[in-house]
Amino acid sequence: MTSSFIVERETELAALGEMRDAADEGRGRVAVVTGAVATGKTELLVQFTEQAVAGGALLLDATGAAAEQRWPLGLAKRLFAGLPQESAVRDDVLRLMDKEPEDRTHCTVRLFPAIAESVLELAKDRTMVIAVDDVHLGDELSLQLLTSLAHRVRSARVLMVVTASSQLPQGRSAPLGELLSQPHCRRLRLQPLSEDGVARMLAQCLPGPASEALAADLYAATSGNPLLVRALLEDQLAYGDEHEGTAAALTRGESYAGAVIETLHRCGPEALALARGTAVLAAATATLLSRLLDLPTRVIEAGVRGLAHNGLFRHGRFRDEAGARAVLDAVPEAELAGLHHRAAVLLRNDGAAASEVARHLIRTAPQGEEWTVPVLREAAEYALLDGDATFARDCLTLAQKCSTREQERIAVQVRLANVLWRSNPSALGEHLSTLVPEMTQERLTPDELIVCVGYLIWGGWLDQAATVLEALERSATWSSAEQREALAVARQWLAVISPAHLAVAPGELPDVSLASEPLGDTAYIAHQHAASAVSAALSGDSPQRGVILATRLLQRFRLSDGSVWPLALALFALLYAGSTDLAQSWCDRLLAECDERYGLTWQALLTAVRGEIARRQGDLVTAAHHAESALAALPRQAWGVAAYFPLATLVLAYTEMGRYDDAMELLNHTAPESHLDTLPGLHFRRARGRWYLATGRFHAALGDFLMCGDLMRRWHMDAPELVPWRIDAADAWLAISEPKKALALAEEQRSLSPARERGMMLRALGTAGSGRERLEALEEAVDILRNGGDRVQLAMALGELGRGYRAAGDVHRGRMFAHKAWHTAKLCGAEPLCQRLFPGDTAPDNRIEIPAQSTGSPNAAAEALTGAEARVAVLAAHGHTNREIAAKLYVTVSTVEQHLTRIYRKLRVQRRRDLPKTLSSRVGGLCADL
Repeated sequence: MTSSFIVERETELAALGEMRDAADEGRGRVAVVTGAVATGKTELLVQFTEQAVAGGALLLDATGAAAEQRWPLGLAKRLFAGLPQESAVRDDVLRLMDKEPEDRTHCTVRLFPAIAESVLELAKDRTMVIAVDDVHLGDELSLQLLTSLAHRVRSARVLMVVTASSQLPQGRSAPLGELLSQPHCRRLRLQPLSEDGVARMLAQCLPGPASEALAADLYAATSGNPLLVRALLEDQLAYGDEHEGTAAALTRGESYAGAVIETLHRCGPEALALARGTAVLAAATATLLSRLLDLPTRVIEAGVRGLAHNGLFRHGRFRDEAGARAVLDAVPEAELAGLHHRAAVLLRNDGAAASEVARHLIRTAPQGEEWTVPVLREAAEYALLDGDATFARDCLTLAQKCSTREQERIAVQVRLANVLWRSNPSALGEHLSTLVPEMTQERLTPDELIVCVGYLIWGGWLDQAATVLEALERSATWSSAEQREALAVARQWLAVISPAHLAVAPGELPDVSLASEPLGDTAYIAHQHAASAVSAALSGDSPQRGVILATRLLQRFRLSDGSVWPLALALFALLYAGSTDLAQSWCDRLLAECDERYGLTWQALLTAVRGEIARRQGDLVTAAHHAESALAALPRQAWGVAAYFPLATLVLAYTEMGRYDDAMELLNHTAPESHLDTLPGLHFRRARGRWYLATGRFHAALGDFLMCGDLMRRWHMDAPELVPWRIDAADAWLAISEPKKALALAEEQRSLSPARERGMMLRALGTAGSGRERLEALEEAVDILRNGGDRVQLAMALGELGRGYRAAGDVHRGRMFAHKAWHTAKLCGAEPLCQRLFPGDTAPDNRIEIPAQSTGSPNAAAEALTGAEARVAVLAAHGHTNREIAAKLYVTVSTVEQHLTRIYRKLRVQRRRDLPKTLSSRVGGLCADL
């Protein structure tokens, strides 16, 4: 490393060598070596003096030190202490310097000439080299003595070499200026290492391709400052040892941080202060830094130039961000906090953006200044819009500490709860524990109350939520119409999620009008309409009213912290009312609006709803994907009681898909048993029962289904749209060979079921029945389920119908329905159902070949079509529309369109009318099944 550096200084070494040759001939010379801090002045001086001593020269050397500037002649005494011990001149010189100088005139006229003459006496017989490193740090009298000596060396065998910084403190440049004015003085300016020199140093440390890739980055980070280059090379070597000598990027470690601080200390206190100010106020103007540091603007501007020359700055800011971090890490905590506070005050007074001011405020201790809270709250809102929930949380946490007014403090606490819930619900518990007393002491607004009660319910703190509401209901001060209405809504919301906490009869809950006047946009209005929509959808009497309420809510409210939970429940209301397609449309719209900047909780909750929608449509693969994504977005404990929504969806999807082990892992979810006695918990009980049923645990399954029924009757919510427990229990009774009990439950369900659930009920009734009644029930079930959206239930009904016809002796029709059931189940991903229909690999013959045509038309290259594609192709060739084809094949229009796309590609045609006319004759056997 050293040799590479010296090659960079060969010109300066050669110049010093020439000056020494002149001194050997009695033509004394003075060399002033200048350069930025750590550019190698000392190393060059050491290298040269070693060569001079080896050549027989007498060396006098010393180094200036800032700490000794107050000691007169301190540098000179150390310098001339190096005179030969046996020389009488040494004693004379030291004796002269020990005398107390009478005044400046005495020194310059009598003392310094005498000392100079004594020193030069020794240079008569051998060349003398006087080397002073960092001469600018010497005391004033020593500099004057050296100047006096330099005047007299022109005819002596003396070479004086001094080094000095390019940026000298004010008042320290005069002695050097006097030296440089002498005709026998030469200035040698050291420049930073060149890019080629940096590359050579790097190649010595890290030979190979890695050094070539890093050379440009190393030079850009240091501008050739040797101290910084060496430090980064040390860090790179340490990184290479740790990673087997490979390094894809430049590493900044302890050595680099130390080199930055050392460079700044060498540059002086003003440069260090400037570096700290710049690290705090990145890209600040000289004027702003001047006000921050209380330094003149000209000093700031000179310091910026100096630090740029020293390889730390570029364009007024740190060349490398790691340098700024190193400076901030080295500042004492209290001093750094003070700098950030002054910066915040200056920026605020200059009208800077709230976010910019807040980034400094959060690095300070609370100051109790009234202006800070509004700034922090504004910055938090902008941070949330940018998706930076961490910064928003920091701003609100400090705002809460700075708040001096009670109502303001509570508002900040509630807003902080919003941010925690949307980004990290796991951290909400401790924060809510400080808010509960505020709720019971009537300090929250109606909107704040309903939102915080919603958070308690989400986290599973159901009893605490009930306690808060009971305390407020007993209060005499919470008596305004708006406050009492908000209490009723909060109670209704608690009752919807946890019906066990229903403290009033359903008829006493606040009613929601379906009049056409616009809804309010407050949080408690959103919760009221969502709760009413769910209640109406599950009432059995007016599910359409639930659809209207849910739709109005979805139309009126945009996503926000106060509305996202109600909007999700409105989507469930649509599901409970049988409007699955409408729920999908709204959910997709909300998910498109809710990107990641709105927070993980929003995204996870709506994704969980989307998974349940897909499951109710019979799309098991999509349902599993969305439920998995929802659970992966948040830690399991962050979900609280709402975890049972995606868990239930995923358990049901896995069970229908035959992934029983994966479903079993989800059933091990640990939560208080009381959480199962909630609306989400009801979904989970049903899902667990279906898994028990699929894995042969029939009695356990029956227990879960009957418990669901018991809870729903107790809650006055015995609606099959919520959980079709009678149909599930009937399946369990059939599994344990109790068809009469199954038939009784199916008959009981007959009078309760709407369209979709009626189809499921008829499927269960037909399964438990026999004879012609069985076939009639199953045929009606197929007709209903074909338009009901749940393709898994449709596949089950088709399969049962096929078995019914085979039992009745109609084998052909039985096989036709079994084929249809198999294809429908296959599209859903219901592999166990496919296996029950056609065990093992004996699936229906589902491929049909389209042989090449001899005409050379596009059909000549036709590929094989799957059975499903062939059926679509047959119907399309006969002129049926996509909707007609979907109705005949019991699939969606979207599935027909996807099949047609593949058919066109395989047959190499562009449109429907280009389908080969021979297609229907070649696969005409399929038409009999259609």
